[in-house]
Amino acid sequence: MGAVKLSAELKAFMDRLGHSFADPELLIHALTHGSISSATRPDNQRLEFLGDRVLGLVIAQALLDDDKAAAEGVLAPRYNALVRKETCADVARAIDLGAVLKLGKSEMVSGGRRKEALLGDAMEAVIAAVYLDGGLAAAQAMILRFWAPRIDSVEADARDPKTALQELVQARGQTPPEYVIVKRDGPDHAPQFTIEARTESGQTAQAQAGSKRQAEQAAAKALLERLEND
Repeated sequence: MGAVKLSAELKAFMDRLGHSFADPELLIHALTHGSISSATRPDNQRLEFLGDRVLGLVIAQALLDDDKAAAEGVLAPRYNALVRKETCADVARAIDLGAVLKLGKSEMVSGGRRKEALLGDAMEAVIAAVYLDGGLAAAQAMILRFWAPRIDSVEADARDPKTALQELVQARGQTPPEYVIVKRDGPDHAPQFTIEARTESGQTAQAQAGSKRQAEQAAAKALLERLEND
């Protein structure tokens, strides 16, 4: 493993990844946030840039292999659902990536280990680190291991709930739905938004999430399901 000695936490994380790094410096680099970076320890932004492209290539091929008859117009929303930051953050949470992030004090105090954008970026950086350490085959194996369940269920995730809800209500002769913040709880670093989706005809549904966008999407999904079952 070279001259770098990994902590027990990083070794455990490496086991969760399923990749043993020949150059553990790459893993440390991937987990280093800008809030603690220095001239000798750069942050993970460049790796994030690369990892995003590696993820995109692997997912694009996986979707083609999974459905050999699907047209580009069908594949594109599936692809977008699988590579978006929220999905990367979900995978990061599943492997407890936040526990091993290297953060500055300000980020730690503000709940950086739980922030969706930060987790998503770090997951992409880790993908790049695996790619640089073990090649495309190693990165592909890791990605497919964590993304396989999501690829299997992507058809449901690929449809944007807000767009689908708007199309449904407009087809019924109504104006686009409204999204109203009903409540905002929690500290500034970890807010929780409760959003209500409302149609012109009076149907409503509420949902709660850590960002307004997520809460709106969840509320739209709940209301869409209700309307489709009416």
